Amino acid sequence: MQCPGHAFRYNGTLCACDPGYLYNSSANSCHLFVDGRGAAIDGSTGVNYDFSVSVPFRGTIFSFDSIKKFTQSQAVFLEATLVMMLTWLAFCIFLRLVPRSSDGRSPWFKIRWLVSRMDISFATRHWLDDQKPVRKRKTELGGTFSIAGWILFIGLFAALLYQIISKRSVEVHNVRATNAPDLASFSNDLEFNITTVSDMSCVQLRGLGTLVAGTPSFVDYRVLPLSTFANFSCLNTTAGPTITLRCNNCMFIRDLAYISWQFVDLPNIPASAVGFQFNLTAKNQASRKHLSFVSGTLKNGSNSDNKPITYRGAVPSILKFNLFPQIYHNLHDLKLIQPLFHEFVPGSYFVESSELQSSLENSNNGLVNMTLAINFLSSFIIEVDNPKYFRTW
Repeated sequence: MQCPGHAFRYNGTLCACDPGYLYNSSANSCHLFVDGRGAAIDGSTGVNYDFSVSVPFRGTIFSFDSIKKFTQSQAVFLEATLVMMLTWLAFCIFLRLVPRSSDGRSPWFKIRWLVSRMDISFATRHWLDDQKPVRKRKTELGGTFSIAGWILFIGLFAALLYQIISKRSVEVHNVRATNAPDLASFSNDLEFNITTVSDMSCVQLRGLGTLVAGTPSFVDYRVLPLSTFANFSCLNTTAGPTITLRCNNCMFIRDLAYISWQFVDLPNIPASAVGFQFNLTAKNQASRKHLSFVSGTLKNGSNSDNKPITYRGAVPSILKFNLFPQIYHNLHDLKLIQPLFHEFVPGSYFVESSELQSSLENSNNGLVNMTLAINFLSSFIIEVDNPKYFRTW
């Protein structure tokens, strides 16, 4: 069998893509993984509105990003202005298409005459012309566009005014020490999604099911079943196997927590990856319409020259995240955990095709090791508020 471009042969008969390349079975080719350069992070600095509460089946009707775009800040005013202006124009077209009665006294014709009286921009002397024996109707189109222009002006002015007011608002963050009752009041649902970008599948998953809490050699060090902390599963996606951890009303561990898993070699399916994608979300059970999240893509980690690489070997790749407890006094004392990406420590990886070929032919390197490190910063709580400031002249 002939290997495709950007691939090499190993074990005599098998093909593998060069470091940093993924195999596309439909096109029988290897393509470079280009999502993200090093670490590409898309995170929230506060809370975001969760449309899954108010808009069912959003995935089949609208995309999440398109809904979010038109429901924030002054975009609401712009959208409302567009809807009102189109409605007004459609109404005027409807009036124009309604047949006129023989005596000219139908209600629709009277409304058309009222529309013509609204012309304040084009034929401004039509009030004087009304005194003439023959009534002119040439200002009907002028009245239509005059009102449409005023709707557009008022909408744009409202959006500009909202922008000016919002820029003057000040968000104050206060940090205070916590105690056990404060932390117990944070009833959040957390979801961790870690995707290993590769050609692997969930059948290669091993070792997921243990939670390590605390610091080794210290009194708080514990090894617990992962099921005591969260429900976990693996899903095959187009990007690779996705590990999902869901924790409802999480019982937070007041220190570091580590969760590890591996992907191992199977016949004709080697364990290798070109990057990682993650998405962490937090929701408050009492107010589920808001969420806090962080997501991103990891490719080369600390590889400063940004060369394409493939992860494989016993040394684990570690994804570190911090969880901050935050209270939003400006949102009815909303208590929400803010996940933040802290650091990516790359594990064993290969840059040269010859080194990757030797590894694929060596069963001792037949795995991709992963570790998720969670640090719940429970010593302090961040309080967020928008106090009202009045400017004096």
